[in-house]
Amino acid sequence: MAPKLHLGVALDGAGWHPAAWREPNSRPTELFAPGYWTDLAATAQRGLLDFLTIEDSLTVPGDPRAAADGALDRVRARIDAHLIAARLAPVTRHIGLVPTVTTTHTEPFHLSKAIATLDHTSRGRAGWQARISATAAEAAHFGRRPGRELSAAELAEVRATGTFPDFVHDRFDEAADVVDVVRRLWDSWEDDAEIRDIATRRFIDRDKLHYIDFRSRHFSVRGPSITPRPPQGQPVVTALAHAPLIYEFAARGADLVFVTPTRETGPASILEEIATATAAVGRDGEPLRVYADLVVFLDTEDATGAQRLTRLNEAAGAEYTSDAAVFAGGADELAELLIDWNGRGLDGFRLRPGVAVDDLAAVTDRLVPVLQRRGVFRTGYPDGSLRALLGLPTTVPNRYATT
Repeated sequence: MAPKLHLGVALDGAGWHPAAWREPNSRPTELFAPGYWTDLAATAQRGLLDFLTIEDSLTVPGDPRAAADGALDRVRARIDAHLIAARLAPVTRHIGLVPTVTTTHTEPFHLSKAIATLDHTSRGRAGWQARISATAAEAAHFGRRPGRELSAAELAEVRATGTFPDFVHDRFDEAADVVDVVRRLWDSWEDDAEIRDIATRRFIDRDKLHYIDFRSRHFSVRGPSITPRPPQGQPVVTALAHAPLIYEFAARGADLVFVTPTRETGPASILEEIATATAAVGRDGEPLRVYADLVVFLDTEDATGAQRLTRLNEAAGAEYTSDAAVFAGGADELAELLIDWNGRGLDGFRLRPGVAVDDLAAVTDRLVPVLQRRGVFRTGYPDGSLRALLGLPTTVPNRYATT
């Protein structure tokens, strides 16, 4: 029997193509309205997808390394991913909710509290995509420390050798500390710390709240949290990675890593690099799950995926490029690709809809039925948390518990 595969979706405004908002079904006047996002979440949940991630950054959508050009033919605004996820929590039941929150300019105490709250309000379906903020413009929003970004020469060196300058290593070291602190704060309350005994007038057992006393060269955090331990114990932590340095960051603290293999080479070399990174950081216990990202333009009733992509490129005035492989075609062909790569060792996939409304609907109504007929995708949601849905351990020991 073919292995079961996992399938998530990455939502980014009107879609991953810069001209997506100009498509007839894209609802550009509703991009910042709750109904747009609840409709997308309902479509994803109807397709029985494992999770949806919500893109966010401290810059406007687009290439953060590109010079500001004042272009007005693209979506030039964002709303907060975590708050979108909070809005989706009460109107969804099974699908995981994974907002992107930067580690670079966000206090880990606040971040821990926010994701823990999302886990409570979603009844155990919260995750977090950890991301650094890499530009001087983002640092300037806060004015607390100078910004530093890759020069053209340094970027060329990274592309040629995969070697990053020291300040990038420092930024990921800080991000790893943030993940560590967030996880420790989630454990700073034991599961039964809340007594809620009216007769004895005791709401909590103070002996079951713990200082974490974390200190590093980046910051120190004493704790404990002011939010009880999340229902999952540890909500799912994810990261997008393209290079060995970032694979090591993911191996240090994430449950799941999103990677970007090419159609030509497939996932083999990336899986080898992740195995090397995992060994380098001394990760033991639960293995790091690996999901491949693909940007998808699927066939619809009106046009083929290739025709739709061509139309979008013409509207944008440039050919679409991405860090991830771009697929334009039918559901059967995409299913073959996913099954092939799943058999080569990938745990699952995160699909990026080129046009959010159209391609997410095509994933749900066209791709998922094909995968179900092939016997590689679920036909209903099981009960349980996001961790359970992803096959992660559902009982997570608390590092501070004394019994």
